[in-house]
Amino acid sequence: MLKSVAMRADQSEDNSTLGDLGWRVVGLLNLYRLLIPPVLFAIHRFTGPQPTVGGAHPTLFYFICAAYFVSAIALVLAQRLPQIPRRGLILAHAIVDAVAIGLLLYSSGGVGSGLGILLVVPVGSVALLAEGRQTLLIAAIAVVALLAQQVISQIGGAASTADYSTAGVIGAVIFLVALASWPLTARLHESEALIKRREVDLANLAELSQYIVQHLRESLLVIDQEDRVRLINESAARILGDRSAYPGALLGEASPRLLYLLSTWRQSGERPKDTGATFLANDGASEILPHFAPLGNQNPPPVLVFLEDTTEVASKLQQLKLAALGRLSASIAHEVRNPVGAMSHAAQLLAESSDLDEGDRRLVEIVRTNAARVSEIIDNVQSMSRREALRAEQFTLGPWLAEFRAEFCATLPCPTDRLLVLEEATDLEVRCDRSQLRQIVWNLADNALKHNGDSPGPIELRAGRLASAQRPYLEVADRGKGIPDALIERIFEPFVTSAPRGTGLGLFLARELAQANGATLIYEPRPGGGSVFRLVFSDPLRWRA
Repeated sequence: MLKSVAMRADQSEDNSTLGDLGWRVVGLLNLYRLLIPPVLFAIHRFTGPQPTVGGAHPTLFYFICAAYFVSAIALVLAQRLPQIPRRGLILAHAIVDAVAIGLLLYSSGGVGSGLGILLVVPVGSVALLAEGRQTLLIAAIAVVALLAQQVISQIGGAASTADYSTAGVIGAVIFLVALASWPLTARLHESEALIKRREVDLANLAELSQYIVQHLRESLLVIDQEDRVRLINESAARILGDRSAYPGALLGEASPRLLYLLSTWRQSGERPKDTGATFLANDGASEILPHFAPLGNQNPPPVLVFLEDTTEVASKLQQLKLAALGRLSASIAHEVRNPVGAMSHAAQLLAESSDLDEGDRRLVEIVRTNAARVSEIIDNVQSMSRREALRAEQFTLGPWLAEFRAEFCATLPCPTDRLLVLEEATDLEVRCDRSQLRQIVWNLADNALKHNGDSPGPIELRAGRLASAQRPYLEVADRGKGIPDALIERIFEPFVTSAPRGTGLGLFLARELAQANGATLIYEPRPGGGSVFRLVFSDPLRWRA
């Protein structure tokens, strides 16, 4: 990849590499060449009947002026052809100028007309573009043309012998100009070569930077002031969707939720802090946490956005959390369970006493209730730390949901019409541990039944495939009060609950079990009121991996 730029540079240098400075010199020389014929023609016309120039051979003078002008136009067009070599282009310029100006001198009567000085500018300009001995060749061509026309003019009687000294002086000046340009030419070529090497280095660095950005494991994109995607790497494009996230696309079309988080961050004025809120990736199964960083001092500035896949981070921390929970549960079982059991047993014995009044019995019931609650917390923590080895298997979800509904309604006080199973496809297959899936769905359905028992609508178990990624999912939806906005971002944290007697471990355990099976548990407020807990199973394309 890095060699490609250098190879292209070497090829262009071999073919037609007049640098920027060289093309400027050629451009000025072309302008000079285009001005000479009309100026000389005007002088010839306005100084008659004995013109200063072109008087010896007027017809030849007219023809040479026209031919020189046409040749100048042809050289302007030729320099646009990349296949013409540099040496050939320089030599063509030198020959055209020497022949044309030599014939103009001859048609004007030789060097006595004073037109010989016109050769100095073309020779000096072309000599700046030549290399090494080619500089002397260019000067020699001009001097040969000068002397040749002088000899022919003297033979024809249009010039005298005394003009040879003038021709010799002009020839010497031409050689001096060429020799003086030699060291300057060398320095110009060195500077040009250095610039080309720098251009190659910059192009290589640009390609290297582009390669690194595109293949970073971190997902990043740049959003301009108009909320358009200006830069996005492959990882970020996969998260937002390759079809909608590309350079120039509107961020709102790729991810409305990310645009909302970006707008909230811009309005908060808490740069460079993040909002802490997440959004769903294009596959519908990954929660993405965006980090924003301003670029420049504009208002609003372009924003560099880092997209962090929280599911990957959670999976890396899972083993650490389980190890910590194992140590915690062992300590709880030894230090807490025994005292709690003793208090519960003592409260039970005390409740059997006939000497207690109603107030004392109420206090005893409070002790027993809270002791049972502490025991439940201990059981939940221990169930997480004593998780059995994963026994994943592939099975059809429809029959499993029917068995789950029958068992759930028979075990808990839940009428069969209160728990509905809705399937988009009867052949929907998933891959996970059956017992752990039962624990997840039981927990979610039990929460919906406990916390939304007075809601009029049924609890729905809905199964289908995500439209974006075709991954199977299972939803537990209800029409209850939903989760308070202040707790939405924290409901899967341990010991966070909105229920007065909740332990705050049920949803935490459900998400942990989902992650162990390669699935993702997501909460969304239900349109029209209520809650939706969506369990997105692992990608079927990776089941064989």
